[in-house]
Amino acid sequence: MIYLSGERLHPHHIRTAEFDRRWRGLDPHQVYDYLNRAADEIDRLHRELTTANTEAERIRQALRQWQSRHADGRQARHADRRPATHDHQTGERR
Repeated sequence: MIYLSGERLHPHHIRTAEFDRRWRGLDPHQVYDYLNRAADEIDRLHRELTTANTEAERIRQALRQWQSRHADGRQARHADRRPATHDHQTGERR
């Protein structure tokens, strides 16, 4: 039976797909060779996606750690800052 369910397409779905036979149909060897190539490509893409998602999560965690480390210093610097005032009589900044 041809793959019809709503789940994600996986290489084993392609490799195990079966088609009805017709008297003047396609060459089954060509069809299954093509399906095997498609399954290999999907397998490669799934591995790349898993690798990319893993790397993205690693980067998100590193960013959160960096933000946490630098948030304390940023808050302390802002607390120490007081707006400078200007003495109009003497022209000096305080």
